[in-house]
Amino acid sequence: MHIPVLLEEAVDALNIKKDGIYVDGTYGRGGHSRLILSRLGSSGRLIAFDKDPVAIAAARHMQSERFQAVHSSYAQINSALQSSGIDRVDGILLDLGVSSVQLDEAARGFSFRHDGPLDMRMDTSQGKTAAEWLATVTEAELKEVIRTYGEERYAGQIANAIIAAQQRQPVATTFQLAEIVAAVVRKYGHREGRQHPATRTFQAIRIHLNQELEELTIALPQCVELLKTNGRLVVISFHSLEDRIVKRFMRAQVGTDVLPRKLPVRGEESRLFNRQKLRIIGKKTRPTPEEVATNPRARSAVMRVAEKLEFGNTIN
Repeated sequence: MHIPVLLEEAVDALNIKKDGIYVDGTYGRGGHSRLILSRLGSSGRLIAFDKDPVAIAAARHMQSERFQAVHSSYAQINSALQSSGIDRVDGILLDLGVSSVQLDEAARGFSFRHDGPLDMRMDTSQGKTAAEWLATVTEAELKEVIRTYGEERYAGQIANAIIAAQQRQPVATTFQLAEIVAAVVRKYGHREGRQHPATRTFQAIRIHLNQELEELTIALPQCVELLKTNGRLVVISFHSLEDRIVKRFMRAQVGTDVLPRKLPVRGEESRLFNRQKLRIIGKKTRPTPEEVATNPRARSAVMRVAEKLEFGNTIN
């Protein structure tokens, strides 16, 4: 069962209007979507996106004329909404990362806690599986992926061990990969706390395979342009790299456009260049100790909220 993280906090942050149009960019199993729908009136509307065909199949059981499910990444949010005749929305929620259902289903290959085929695709209808990617990747590329997306100190040693194992027999299951990585980490050092030695490597391969950071970077500017004045963007991250992208993006939208020094522009003209697009709402939010106790997977979550300012708002 998937337990949505920061459920009430995220939906509260959207500041929902009963007749508004809202987007759940990552439907998952619909926890956030159901709460959003419960707060919408008869003329309100919710559009939910998900790359996972299983999630979309679950979404189509939602019995509401106000709800629409779209099998797509939120990185295509602008074109997908335009094809539905929507050019502006009142709020967008992005709950990033992998869902508990995906982690717990052995056949999806996301977790080393269950033995299964090494798949890791969020969209199982297209793209290479992790096993297929590992069969062709170079050691240098694998090292870079593990180092960059997993922030793994033993990336070089792990990449070397995986490629060596691949040459003996295909690395095709989650247990195979986890055992290879664990042996390297135990040889060279100890993993912090209770974290499994393969956690960072699995995370890195998943993020790379699904282009998670690239899609987030593509989606954020689209979200800002799609929001109406006073519309809210709410993003829940579970990884430091994701949160860093969100934090830097929101801060950049709050800051002013930079003009070259000594440019001969009059005061009233300079204000046209200094448009703020967003204002940040409150501080970052983390789950309470009570939520983490109930749902340990919530422990790394960080929520950030920003509001769209009126077009042309200037900083004097």
